[in-house]
Amino acid sequence: MDMTGKVVMITGASRGIGAEAAQVFAGAGAKVALLARTEEAVAELAGALGPDRAVAIPCDVSRYWEVNAAVEAVVAAFGRLDVLVNNAGVVEPISHLSNSDPEAWGHVIDVNLKGVYHGIRAALPVMLEQGSGSILSIGSGAAHGPVEAWSHYCASKAGALMLTRMIDKENRGDGIRAISLSPGTVATQMQREIKASGVNPISELDWSEHVPPDWPAKALLWMCSPEADGYLGDEISLRDEAIRKQVGLVI
Repeated sequence: MDMTGKVVMITGASRGIGAEAAQVFAGAGAKVALLARTEEAVAELAGALGPDRAVAIPCDVSRYWEVNAAVEAVVAAFGRLDVLVNNAGVVEPISHLSNSDPEAWGHVIDVNLKGVYHGIRAALPVMLEQGSGSILSIGSGAAHGPVEAWSHYCASKAGALMLTRMIDKENRGDGIRAISLSPGTVATQMQREIKASGVNPISELDWSEHVPPDWPAKALLWMCSPEADGYLGDEISLRDEAIRKQVGLVI
């Protein structure tokens, strides 16, 4: 997938899937905007990719005005916005509903659900004016079934998937492509937090069972191609062997 001339904005780009996606998209010729709360990490990555190829923007996705300002900065720097990758997400604190902390529970919703909405709301007007754009979100199997002690995560991911479906419902005819990616369990810092909790079967998985973060990054690039148009408004899963083959991942 040649992304020359395209501009990609990635939230949660300081590590894990987001950082890998930045490198994959830049490698395909795109200009990338890297968003994260920690400016130092994204600044270092942007510097490695090159000043003509990447910009680093400190941003807390739970605050709409920050996300909107980030989109304005991207357009000012590169003149357009072709792809939004809603990647920023948190799972801590892991706890049962009965003893969950309401403020901490709400913070996960602010990041995982409202953060996705904020990205969509800020990016859509730009993409609609262009007449094209792809909005990709990192989903989860947790959107489809309950996982012990993950009520906040399951609820937020289910809501985010509905936002993907809503974009497709309202804006496919305007040239907007929306797809969610369920990457399975990925070898990132989040999995270390899950493992440390020891609460549910996912925390008991051996590290070797997690896929490397470049797999979902490569899937996100593939999702920008016409080959993925059959999945518009839906969620694809890297647990699906057929999807892995289409993306070109080693089984």
